[in-house]
Amino acid sequence: MTSIPVRWPDGRITHETIGKDWLVAASGAGISIPTGCLGGSCGACEIDVNGKTVRACISTVPASKSAKLSVEFATDPHW
Repeated sequence: MTSIPVRWPDGRITHETIGKDWLVAASGAGISIPTGCLGGSCGACEIDVNGKTVRACISTVPASKSAKLSVEFATDPHW
């Protein structure tokens, strides 16, 4: 399987398998992504991946043209 470097909000970089669930990847990196319903409809688990907001509970680590990913916690004024 192909892996990709991921820079996490705390500055750490890990190599994650493309297609791995975001919550599993984050947990393995020691990052806690808040979750609510674990079904994808509430938005509590949103993260920004290379500037695009995704819901970590229903998304996987994608391939990237830049061959690297940068993850930040998304900010939602409703949470």
